Amino acid sequence: MKTRTLGAQGLKVSALGLGCMGMSWAYGSADEDEAIAVIHRGIELGITFFDTAEVYGPFTNEQLVGRALRGRREQVVIATKFGFAIHPGDSYSRGLNSKPEHVREVCDASLKRLGTDYIDVFYQHRVDPAVPIEETVGAMAELVRDGKVRYLGLSEASASTIRRAHKVHPISVLQSEYSLWERGPEAQVLPTLRELGIGFVPYSPVGRGFLTGQIKRFEDFAADDYRRSDPRFQGENFDRNLQLVDRVREIAQQLNATPSQIALAWLLHQGDDIVPIPGTKRRTYLEENAAAAEIALRPDVLDQLNRAAPVGAASGERYGERLMGTIDR
Repeated sequence: MKTRTLGAQGLKVSALGLGCMGMSWAYGSADEDEAIAVIHRGIELGITFFDTAEVYGPFTNEQLVGRALRGRREQVVIATKFGFAIHPGDSYSRGLNSKPEHVREVCDASLKRLGTDYIDVFYQHRVDPAVPIEETVGAMAELVRDGKVRYLGLSEASASTIRRAHKVHPISVLQSEYSLWERGPEAQVLPTLRELGIGFVPYSPVGRGFLTGQIKRFEDFAADDYRRSDPRFQGENFDRNLQLVDRVREIAQQLNATPSQIALAWLLHQGDDIVPIPGTKRRTYLEENAAAAEIALRPDVLDQLNRAAPVGAASGERYGERLMGTIDR
C-alpha cells in the first residue's frame, strides 16, 4: 500500500489506517482472536497506522492492540487518545478531563496497556472547555520532550482551537468525522489544516457502516450496538439515509466496486494529506477496504458522488445530544 505524510513534522503512514474501536467496544459482540487476526492481516496488506483510545472499553481496546502488535512495534504507527474522565471500574466516561496532570497520568497508563515505551500519535479525544487548550497542549508537549510521544493530535476541534493549540506546539494531525455523509469539516477545518500544515485523519469514513450498503433494518442491530442510539440510524432519518446509500451503490456498481470502497476512494481523492481509518472486525471487510486505496476515480465520477451526497445530505445529527455536547464548535 502507498504511504502518505501527515503534517509538516513528517509523520509517514499507510494511505489507509485501521480503526480498532469496534474490535472490543460499541458495535456488538467481540471476537478477540479474529480481531488480532485482522490487525496481523492489515500489516500483511501494508497498513501501518492503528488507532485506539483509552475510552474504548474503557481500556480493553488499548490492551488488545498492544497484544496484537507485540513483536511488531517497529513496523507500525500507534495512535491513541485521552480526554475523558474514567474512574476505575467504570464502563463509561464521566465527562471530560484534559487537566495537565491527568494528561500525564493517562499517557503513562496507555503506554503500559499498549506494551510500548512511546506513543506515535497522542490525541486529545475531545476538547475540554474547562481547561484552556494551551495548558493541555503544553502538557502534551512535555511528553514529546520526554520521549513518550512522537506527534501530537487533536480530535473534533474547531478551527479556532486548532490555531491556538498549534501556537503552543506543532499539531501534526486532526482526527474528526468525515465522509460522504458527514462533510462538515470542508467549510472551516480543512482549510485551516492546510494553511497550518496539519494532516487529517477521518474516522467513521464509511458512516459507521451505513455506507457499506449492508445495513438494511434498524432491528438488525444487536442490543448493545452503539448505533441504536445514533440519530442517523433512527426512524425517518434511517429511511432517508438509505436513499443516500442507494445513490452511492449505483455509482459503485458502474465501477464494479462496493459502496464502501467508493466512499473510501472518494475520501482519498480529497487530498494527499488525508488518511481515513475505517474500522472492521472481520478480515474479509479489511481486505475489501484496503483495495479501495488502489481505486482511481475519474473527475466525472467524483462529480457524480458530490451530487449524490452533497454537504448536508445526511438526515439527523451525527451523535445524540450528550455526545454532541462534547464537540468543539
